[in-house]
Amino acid sequence: MARTDRTDRTAGPRGEAAKLSRGFSWLAVLGVILVVAGLVGLVYTGVATLTSMLLFGWLLLIGGAVGLLHAVQARHTNFFWLGVVVAALNIAAGVVVMRTPEAAAEALTMFAALLFLTGGLFRLVGSLVVRGPQFGWTLVQGAFGLLLGVLVLATWPSSSQYVIGTFFSLSLLFDGLGLIATGYGGRRIVGMVSDRLADEQEEGRARERGEPGGAAGKPIQAE
Repeated sequence: MARTDRTDRTAGPRGEAAKLSRGFSWLAVLGVILVVAGLVGLVYTGVATLTSMLLFGWLLLIGGAVGLLHAVQARHTNFFWLGVVVAALNIAAGVVVMRTPEAAAEALTMFAALLFLTGGLFRLVGSLVVRGPQFGWTLVQGAFGLLLGVLVLATWPSSSQYVIGTFFSLSLLFDGLGLIATGYGGRRIVGMVSDRLADEQEEGRARERGEPGGAAGKPIQAE
């Protein structure tokens, strides 16, 4: 009976470690898929832009449908009509994006360029006025954002064919690299912990059999 209990205790941590290791492996596989998708998107930026717009449209449609369902469930509250209006706007925006993805990409590209311009300008002016400890880095960030906004606006609307797709592909690429690093590091940590537990359990079984094990069972060497 005692042997069965020890076997169960031994198999439990190892089984959990194996599950965690498989989970981190799948995480790394997902990271590889995202990296491949990001690299393909960087090569075919036009396709990536169209794909991102279609995904954005579907997200708006699904979000609007879910919001409408919640509004119907909360129809006796004061926020019913607000929820209905927001859900209707999401659904309408999703339909527009799905029907005219090129025009939606142009509008989002213009919006992104304006964000780059305003953000870069504020960082540039703020770094020159404050001159804090991160003065150089903030100055470089502001100048880069300002330059990027000017470049996107200078080639608009043709820039809308690759700007959104490039950002989307870069996001997939860096997210995939992060997942690969997390999966690889997680597997290493789980393996180290599992090996440590196995060594401790082996030392415990050796002490139960009366064999010398661990630091307590090592003979003391005379100097």
